Amino acid sequence: MEEAKKDTIREYDEILKEVRELMIAKNTDYGDSWRKMRLSSITDQIIVKAYRIRKLEESKEPPKISEGVEAEYRDIINYCIFALMKLRDEKQRRKE
Repeated sequence: MEEAKKDTIREYDEILKEVRELMIAKNTDYGDSWRKMRLSSITDQIIVKAYRIRKLEESKEPPKISEGVEAEYRDIINYCIFALMKLRDEKQRRKE
């Protein structure tokens, strides 16, 4: 495997580890509340976060409260994983 591909895979794995650690930390605070959410509500959360990223990127002022763009992207990744888990659960229930 060429070096650039190895670097990409290594960076991907590092970020995925960070995102997982964030999910674990937030799960301590919020529990599995996402399991009670409808899939459309998870989608709404992703849209809200994407909109917030756009606003942060367009703003000429530093964020006052927000943790920044990176935190928003990490939250989106976790919401996407939660959505995939819910879809898998729904698919499994239909098979039973």
